[in-house]
Amino acid sequence: MSLLNRRARKRPELPLVPLIDVLVMLVLFAYVTMQARVGSTLNITLPKVDTAGKNDFKGTVTVAIDKDGTVSFNGKNVTDEQLIGLLKEVRNVDKDIPVLIKADETTQLKKLAFVMDACRKTGLNKFSLQSR
Repeated sequence: MSLLNRRARKRPELPLVPLIDVLVMLVLFAYVTMQARVGSTLNITLPKVDTAGKNDFKGTVTVAIDKDGTVSFNGKNVTDEQLIGLLKEVRNVDKDIPVLIKADETTQLKKLAFVMDACRKTGLNKFSLQSR
């Protein structure tokens, strides 16, 4: 009878499920906070700046596009082929000359894209768009 009165000892238990939950939450928190530190991975909408177009432009090359799609190079109307030739001449003089592109707000995107592509093709990568 002494064997029957003896209580059976319970095995010690370690509750693993709550420990795993806490561990997963810590890893998730660490991952989220590390990703937030990298600014390039965040989707940021930049604000509109009212003074963006008021900076002085020091360049000597200006390409303008009016609302009809007519392109002018430093004030003289040119065709698309003439524009590419003139940009090549500018590139031969100095590849670092900045080009200011002035486009009417109703200009077709196709024409603006052509002018920007012409600048890139000729090697003039320092171009900017003037805004108001």
